[in-house]
Amino acid sequence: MWISASVAAVLIVYAYVLYARLIRLRNSALEALSGIDVQLRKRHDLIPNVLKLARRYMEHEMSLLKEVTELRVNAEAAMEGTDPAAVAERFSAEDALVGGLGRLFALMENYPELKADGTIIEAQVAYQEVEGHIAAARRFYNTSVAELNTAIETFPGPVIAPLANAKAMPFYEVEEAKIREPVDADDFLR
Repeated sequence: MWISASVAAVLIVYAYVLYARLIRLRNSALEALSGIDVQLRKRHDLIPNVLKLARRYMEHEMSLLKEVTELRVNAEAAMEGTDPAAVAERFSAEDALVGGLGRLFALMENYPELKADGTIIEAQVAYQEVEGHIAAARRFYNTSVAELNTAIETFPGPVIAPLANAKAMPFYEVEEAKIREPVDADDFLR
């Protein structure tokens, strides 16, 4: 009788420790996601200023400017929700936005007066700084998500995770090829 009571007590304590660990890992991943959101909002706040400055010089590039504006609106709309599907949608919208901004900055290189404008140079520097902060937040988030997903996917995680309301989260991976692909200015010039 003592042995069975001791084994049951050990199992209950072990289950509670695993439950508490899953809660801690889930909260850590959500905290990291919040850090990414802060940086993404900084990017979103910077975009209208860059677009205003670019509009002065790139009047015949309105289709690209409108596209970047729409991508920003889509990314802003995707900022809500912490369930894995909403988070994956957020990251997809951000990837599309980064691609549009990359095309915009590459196209801006074709405008010497825009390239030489002190305000646009400051905006580009600020954008690069924000991108660096996003990369750091992404690394922290991905580390937290890796720990959470490993705890959820290894036994007894699949048994305890539903009790802790812990779900596997998507990684925030940036398609480097999409960011670094060359931009053909002829696609935007008429």
